[in-house]
Amino acid sequence: MEWQPDEQGLQQVLQLLKDSQSPDTATQRAVQEKLEQLNQFPDFNNYLIFVLTSLKSEDEPTRSLSGLILKNNVKAHYQNFPPNVADFIKRECLNNIGDPSPLIRATIGILITTIASKGELQTWPELLPQLCNLLNSEDYNTCEGSFGALQKICEDSSELLDSDALNRPLNIMIPKFLQFFKHCSPKIRSHAIACVNQFIIGRAQALMDNIDTFIESLFALAGDEDSEVRKNVCRALVMLLEVRIDRLIPHMHSIIQYMLQRTQDPDENVALEACEFWLTLAEQPICKEALSGHLVQLIPILVNGMKYSEIDIILLKGDVEEDEAVPDSEQDIKPRFHKSRTVTLQHEGGEGEEGEDIDEDEDDDDDTLSDWNLRKCSAAALDVLANVFREELLPHLLPLLKGLLFHPDWVIKESGILVLGAIAEGCMQGMVPYLPELIPHLIQCLCDKKALVRSIACWTLSRYAHWVVSQPPDAHLKPLMTELLKRILDGNKRVQEAACSAFATLEEEACTELVPYLSFILDTLVFAFGKYQHKNLLILYDAIGTLADSVGHHLNQPEYIQKLMPPLIAKWNELKDEDKDLFPLLECLSSVATALQSGFLPYCEPVYQRCVTLVQKTLAQAMMYSQQPDQYEAPDKDFMIVALDLLSGLAEGLGGHVDTLVARSNIMTLLFQCMQDTMPEVRQSSFALLGDLTKACFPHVKPCIAEFMPILGTNLNPEFISVCNNATWAIGEICMQMGVEMQPYIAMVLNQLVEIINRPNTPKTLLENTAITIGRLGYVCPQEVAPMLPQFIRPWCTSLRNIRDNEEKDSAFRGICMMIGVNPGGVVQDFIFFCDAVASWVNPKDDLRDMFYKILHGFKEQVGEENWQQFSEQFPPLLKERLAACYGV
Repeated sequence: MEWQPDEQGLQQVLQLLKDSQSPDTATQRAVQEKLEQLNQFPDFNNYLIFVLTSLKSEDEPTRSLSGLILKNNVKAHYQNFPPNVADFIKRECLNNIGDPSPLIRATIGILITTIASKGELQTWPELLPQLCNLLNSEDYNTCEGSFGALQKICEDSSELLDSDALNRPLNIMIPKFLQFFKHCSPKIRSHAIACVNQFIIGRAQALMDNIDTFIESLFALAGDEDSEVRKNVCRALVMLLEVRIDRLIPHMHSIIQYMLQRTQDPDENVALEACEFWLTLAEQPICKEALSGHLVQLIPILVNGMKYSEIDIILLKGDVEEDEAVPDSEQDIKPRFHKSRTVTLQHEGGEGEEGEDIDEDEDDDDDTLSDWNLRKCSAAALDVLANVFREELLPHLLPLLKGLLFHPDWVIKESGILVLGAIAEGCMQGMVPYLPELIPHLIQCLCDKKALVRSIACWTLSRYAHWVVSQPPDAHLKPLMTELLKRILDGNKRVQEAACSAFATLEEEACTELVPYLSFILDTLVFAFGKYQHKNLLILYDAIGTLADSVGHHLNQPEYIQKLMPPLIAKWNELKDEDKDLFPLLECLSSVATALQSGFLPYCEPVYQRCVTLVQKTLAQAMMYSQQPDQYEAPDKDFMIVALDLLSGLAEGLGGHVDTLVARSNIMTLLFQCMQDTMPEVRQSSFALLGDLTKACFPHVKPCIAEFMPILGTNLNPEFISVCNNATWAIGEICMQMGVEMQPYIAMVLNQLVEIINRPNTPKTLLENTAITIGRLGYVCPQEVAPMLPQFIRPWCTSLRNIRDNEEKDSAFRGICMMIGVNPGGVVQDFIFFCDAVASWVNPKDDLRDMFYKILHGFKEQVGEENWQQFSEQFPPLLKERLAACYGV
């Protein structure tokens, strides 16, 4: 007997559905409680499916809502449905997939795929065959409803469908879908392509077997009048470019012609899908060859796509010039991620390099429209193509640019400035001759009456900051800085944000060139403190921190400290310990403390205390959470990470002055816990702090060494690059303080370090730190380390040849020399590498130079003049010259 609803029960369910559409929160709460109660009755779900599929007297939104509540129940407790209820629901779904209402069909489709994704594709064997069968129905609604459901299943379960678990249904489904590419209804054609598209990236075998039919069918739909179909065709071709470019190459010319048309499609969604094609093509090796002949058409199309659309301008309030007094809404503020401290070394010819394991995120020019759109995609495509074609792009661009940059319509002028910024990286060389003329024009655009022009000019100028700084300062740096500082105080929040970010980039490029203007810069940044709303304050902290990193100890002047510190400390006192705004403020203070050094002393006590408190609170909360997860929330460990990093900044900046603070706190106990935390970023920051405290106040660290060393040893695991890097560096610093007393700990770390230095594909930063630490271990305990020389000398020498002369390099090379003294045979095989590493020194200290001299001459005497001549014949000319000039060999 088929299940029938009870009239009274049905009325209750309908009442519930009506109530749940009420906006009133109290009613909503009552609905939630009622739902909890009704879910106790096993056949409540029968009522829900009945309203959805059979109660045609009700309005569609109510029926659909009934289906959505049922979907949530399936998600939450399908495993508890009695078998007869589950079967009833499945049967009703398949019987009603052809409901005349598109809303009801779609709701049933969602319900089917939700049941399917609960592991039910295996236990509902008739589902796929029945849906595929229903595609043949003469009734449009049935065909469309089944396709809608299949499309959702393909989206949710594409991997499962291509596995043996279900007996490979795709072998039947994909040829079936391909037949529907020719269907008379655009909606059905669109479903069919969307279904097949789910299997491109995973390279499903059934699709690969039919790939040529698929591509031909796509070409046949190229001129389709339906925009949804065109969008799916473009999407398919973009994915095929990544996965099966071999099948597209024979047709590449016509595909490119097609995509050029589609990128100008009147429907922006189609144009956006098509525009992705250029981004993907740029990453393929064939890009240059395939596109060279088409740039003349493509470049104007991309440039045209870079204009703001009318809807963008409305969303961006492009006509609102002054909004600085309007508070930010909290959801506008993106979560920030703290980048933990990684210890790096200084390289030849440049500042310390960024650790390669950290991806820099590209600055975006208009964040608030964070949805990907045609403007962003066109700009990104132009950027990557500029990197592929370099100067060859300019003949197609320059004639356009002139018309854009001086255009009376601000929207067009704005897009021209964006173009100029997008090509900055790839076409820099070719742009140099035009920059003396263009940069002043862009600086003038900083005063444009349209806020969106002012903000894009900030971004584009920041992309040329490197060139600006390479010119005499009065030429462009000074005017640019003066105008950017005015923009930091703009009345428009978007301009403030763009100017602050651009200024931070300029600071990184200009470094100490900014010192003469510090007073003026600080006045502006401090004034902005009183003016900014929440979101831009966070960017302002970054600009101040970057300034401190860039000018370093030049900031340590009483007049500057007097300007900068009071507003920072006022903010510091205003924020609660639970406030995430502490992150950027702590990062900023860390840079400021490192730069000010002793100048930070008057402020260090409260800052230090609070950091220790933050670490302690977070550890305590983590402890409570691990013991009673149902009672307590997991802590946000970023508070602890940022606090540890600021403590590192204090130790680095204050050096020995930090001694009394450490003495009066339990930081060493806390550090012992942090070093064993499960989260890698916490360990990473703990080891950085351990190294900085070792340098600043070793007497407080020394009593803990016996406990700390085994932990450092277990963290020499290159799977966590930054953790391993900082642990390695800390071991090297400890070793320099311990001297001979390091001996009992060598065995805990040496083998891992030798293994790391010999690993292929290890990031440069880690290799360098590993080499320094091995050298330092050898410096304090040569007898223990020297026997291993042949196992590390070659990678050791190649890692350190590019490092600048400095203390760390000095101690490491002394160690190598002492080890060679103990085990000279250990370097014989790789002596040429040692010679090369020695030659990388510009001016070693006299006693180190003597050590080098003795080893080189000792080796020469050992092998005899004739052998030495043969040996030194292998040297590159430059190496020969340097060794002869510096060491007379």
